[in-house]
Amino acid sequence: MRKTALLILFAIAAVTAQAQSVYDALLFSERNYEGTARSVAMGNAFTALGGDLGSIGINPAGSAVAKYSQISITPSLTIASNTTHGVSPYTDGSLPYFEKQFKNTATHFAIPNLGMTFNWETGRSSGLKNVSFGFIMNRVNSWNEDLYAAGPNHTTSFMGAMAVEATEAGLLGSNLNMNNAYDYDPWKYVVGYQSGMISTFGGYDDQFVGASEVIFGNMGNTEISLGGPLDQSYGRRVRGSKNDYLINLGFNISDFIYLGANLGITSMYYSYDEYFKEKAIDPSDFEIALDNGQTMYFDSMKYKYSYSTSTSGVYGKFGFIITPGFGLRIGAAIQTPTASTINENWQYKGETTYTDNGFNAAAESPEGEDHYKFREPWRANFGLAYTLGKLAVFSVDYELCNYSTMKFKRNGFDDGREYFIDLNDEIKGTFGTSSMLRAGIEIKPLDVLAVRAGYGVTTAPETLIEVPAAQNVSLGVGYISKKSFFADLACRYSFATDEYIMPYSDYMYDAAGNITDFAPEILNRKDNWKVLLTLGWRF
Repeated sequence: MRKTALLILFAIAAVTAQAQSVYDALLFSERNYEGTARSVAMGNAFTALGGDLGSIGINPAGSAVAKYSQISITPSLTIASNTTHGVSPYTDGSLPYFEKQFKNTATHFAIPNLGMTFNWETGRSSGLKNVSFGFIMNRVNSWNEDLYAAGPNHTTSFMGAMAVEATEAGLLGSNLNMNNAYDYDPWKYVVGYQSGMISTFGGYDDQFVGASEVIFGNMGNTEISLGGPLDQSYGRRVRGSKNDYLINLGFNISDFIYLGANLGITSMYYSYDEYFKEKAIDPSDFEIALDNGQTMYFDSMKYKYSYSTSTSGVYGKFGFIITPGFGLRIGAAIQTPTASTINENWQYKGETTYTDNGFNAAAESPEGEDHYKFREPWRANFGLAYTLGKLAVFSVDYELCNYSTMKFKRNGFDDGREYFIDLNDEIKGTFGTSSMLRAGIEIKPLDVLAVRAGYGVTTAPETLIEVPAAQNVSLGVGYISKKSFFADLACRYSFATDEYIMPYSDYMYDAAGNITDFAPEILNRKDNWKVLLTLGWRF
């Protein structure tokens, strides 16, 4: 059965600028920790453990646990797959569009961890015994996907939906055709009109029809319908990563309490490209009669949207680890809200072709840009661990993040502070607290060998809709030489999640307001494998 879509492709943008949304705020704020192979293998349940460079972003006190200096580098390989097919709008399961199933895989190489810490011994037997200082880069989120969906459609079209939207919005063809139309009208429809995807008809300046539609008379009324079957396709590519660059300071007090602080500098780059194509199976079905008596036949169209953003921010994080004895370890850390600067760019492109190439048209918008401030939410994490001598370690973390505290704002003293009032209120009503539970185990059957496993689950922050929790499992092994070298290998699998995509909105209704022909909806099932190798030296 048809589901409620979580994404509407090519939604109406602001008249002259990209419209931010509550899900942009979530994109800028969510974290999916990576780090070293050891920390990933144990589910990143390191709030009460420490001693590993991947753990310092989780609890800065972790650097003080190690009584040695160390350096490590972690290359990784990510394999992401997307499987797509249409979703039936009918109870009998029949599928009028995107009936083919496609699986696409994207592979990406990265360095999610690189860093070093320096340990200085004070020479005291109690009190402040060690001080650590470090520089660490840890990846806290990444995006890597390619997806494709395709199939014939006999009832609706992207251009038909665009024409109805332009008509209902009260747009004028004469305005959309102006050289400065991008200064006044929504860019989607300017591109659609100037590239020939939609046009006015019947002498009206405010009535639009799609290039895939035909006009005919029916008992004195003007009717518009899809001219014939279309081959439709949708594609999307997403790339990006978010890294924390940490300046860390840690203190070991009497081998009992460990304190730490991070100055965190965040850097994020994210790019998003998607397109929608329609091609006439038989162009003779799509005859278009021009006012001058000429006739042309629609052949194909392509509509594309591109978006990219780069962010930078700064935050503080403070934590402690206590070792009361009997193998028990207790840890906690709190992270301040991140003050970020957002820079984003976007562009729309369109082209329409006909059997007579002389009628072909193309258009592209200017490259839009915007700059503003953003505040990420605070975070708090708590950990409990138990060490069984040198044989085994068991650890559990619990992390909280209140996404309702996210906030957009403009730069400057008097630069449109009221612009984000409604959006910030929507954030408060849409999101709440997300919980992250992480668990890990490490067993050392030999002095030089460690075997590890981990699990993580993160609840969705949405309060108005039900979104399944994200889950992952991990496994790993480690080699610890009797000198300074160590190496760790880990593999993490993120369980498949479902996303519902609507390339365009429903627009075919009867007089009573009931949908007569459904616009397509695509199910995208995505999962992710990540393999990490850490090489390190202690001195």
